[in-house]
Amino acid sequence: MYDLVIRNGTVVDGTGLPKYRADVAVSGDRIAAIGRIAEKGKEEIDATGQVVTPGFIDGHTHMDAQVFWDPLGSCSCWHGVTTVVMGNCGFTLAPGAAKQSDLVINNIERAEDINRKAMEAAIPWDWTTFREYLDVVDQLPKTINYAANIGHSALRTYVMGERAFEKPATADDMGAMEHELLDALDAGAIGFTSSRSNAHRLPRPDERPVASVHASWEEMSRLVCLMGRTGRGIFEYARERECRSPDPAVRKSANDRLLDLAVTSGVPITFGMPAGIPGAEDHLKLLDATAAAGGRMFGQTHTRGISHVLSFKSQLQFDDFPEWARVRALPLEAQRKAFRDPAQRKRLVEDTESGAYKTGGGEPRKPTYENMYVMRSPVSGNPRVAELAASRNVHPVELMMDLALESDFNQLFMQFDANTVPKSEEEALATLKHPRTVMTFSDSGAHVSLIMDSSIHTHLLAYWVRERGAFTLEEAVRMITLTPAMAWSFTDRGLLRQGCIADLNVFDPGTIAPQIPTIEHDLPTGACRLKQKSGGILATIIGGKVAFRNGEHTGALGGKLLRSTAAGIR
Repeated sequence: MYDLVIRNGTVVDGTGLPKYRADVAVSGDRIAAIGRIAEKGKEEIDATGQVVTPGFIDGHTHMDAQVFWDPLGSCSCWHGVTTVVMGNCGFTLAPGAAKQSDLVINNIERAEDINRKAMEAAIPWDWTTFREYLDVVDQLPKTINYAANIGHSALRTYVMGERAFEKPATADDMGAMEHELLDALDAGAIGFTSSRSNAHRLPRPDERPVASVHASWEEMSRLVCLMGRTGRGIFEYARERECRSPDPAVRKSANDRLLDLAVTSGVPITFGMPAGIPGAEDHLKLLDATAAAGGRMFGQTHTRGISHVLSFKSQLQFDDFPEWARVRALPLEAQRKAFRDPAQRKRLVEDTESGAYKTGGGEPRKPTYENMYVMRSPVSGNPRVAELAASRNVHPVELMMDLALESDFNQLFMQFDANTVPKSEEEALATLKHPRTVMTFSDSGAHVSLIMDSSIHTHLLAYWVRERGAFTLEEAVRMITLTPAMAWSFTDRGLLRQGCIADLNVFDPGTIAPQIPTIEHDLPTGACRLKQKSGGILATIIGGKVAFRNGEHTGALGGKLLRSTAAGIR
């Protein structure tokens, strides 16, 4: 008898090949049989009208801290994601001893908008080295699977302490960093990550760039080349601003340098390149040029452009301005009164036009109301704030106040940065369809009070497959299963084949979609976060166990820490 049989479904196996009708049987944590299965299962799922696919894989998350307080792996777990890669952009909790925890958290707190009090309350800090950190994570209860990078900012801080934020590395520093990097790879780190983005800064009032930004190109290159000599690992990189320069010569210099590193080191290199960023066309050319030169490189793309989700119950771009800070500190009932008062409304609008907006990391930027939407649907068709304000003959900020009052403060707004939103569907599809890109840039676990992109996998299926018909179901499933599995060397995931790990989704392709996010205060210490579930997923199976039925957790905790080995990630 099989442990689980999924009957009467249509298999979309991850290869991109045509779907077919079949039952799927599971024994232990492996797919045991595919076809017409007469033998019963201890547990059975009727998948009539549903498709059965591999579990989705997300290669760009920041769940390094969240894994300590959230055994579910939310919000990724509600969107069919069964495996995530954490520790991107150089931000990890290890290496670093407990006495260094303040410095390590400083790298993360503002740059990735992960609540400091939540981290301090929930993370035991029972490690010093990255190897010890992995051993701690290995023992945590987990619903989904995790693979972990070692981050450059943490590595630099561990070795150099406060000097990491000011000084170049000495020869002794480099030797210590190389020793720890090698040990992390031996312990199962999936790769090494770094950031040279000046947007990644320490908390105010310090505001210096995070530790990795102070590293020279030579330091970073030396660590990547060391990884190349081992034949193990991938290098993920938050790129410097020069690669987005309006000057083509500056962009070319930055791109040529990265191409040379890929060829010299032999290490696969990846970086985020959402459609709409300046120089996006050059990035696509860089991927092809690197392959032609003998290097390996792929870009990480996004289904809609990175957006900030704002509301009067969470945060707004204006909250730090004097008049707004005064009003927003009031109880909601008093805020209602203020937003209805014409004189007060006038002062609030004027405050938004004269204040200095934030510019760092994932912080809310100055609003461009043509790129800001009133969220009525989690998928598409939302009106622009500028258009809706014009139709009501009010200032856009007045419209926001009015919608807050009309919705009991529950209305959400999506703000897109003009530099990271596709200017057209054709531009978005150029990156999504490029053969050297992977759709995976969710940032799950970070920016939890502002960005909710854990839903990009279900958004791909709802919008680009069902609404726009830009991809077949088979193509889209491959994009979020086998393609990232191959990119990150997961040898037995991302494919629905006999003998592979039984990480599976059963969903209705006609209804799968993200739901409207909600604002919750369920982080440790009651800190705020956005939460977003999905509809249309009948079941998610992880390690052979049914982990979710209709979006509800069954209690199964079959997730694992996946470690890199010479044979792949297991």
